Amino acid sequence: MKENFVAFIEERIKKEFESLEKGRFEDKKLFSYIKRAIDALKINPASGTKVPKSLWPEKYLEEYKITNLWKYDLPNAWRLVYTLETDEIRIMTFILEWFDHKNYEKRFGY
Repeated sequence: MKENFVAFIEERIKKEFESLEKGRFEDKKLFSYIKRAIDALKINPASGTKVPKSLWPEKYLEEYKITNLWKYDLPNAWRLVYTLETDEIRIMTFILEWFDHKNYEKRFGY
């Protein structure tokens, strides 16, 4: 069985996540939602919903050269977007971004 790991695609995104823990009440709630999602993704990287390729934002293709894209629904209509990479011994989940519903729709052109 492959080991599952979760990481942030960029150090900047990791720092944004960590700063939520020390932020306002709403930021702390979002931090806890993302933390729970990370724990779930460590158990099952495919626990989100696979995003059809036709909906992938160009930004992800250009910046990260993704080959798959997933979204994980968080409470209060927030979304966590991630991609998976695998090799013979592990599955790596890379968190790309998280959004409120309005900004998620904007990023994906809905």
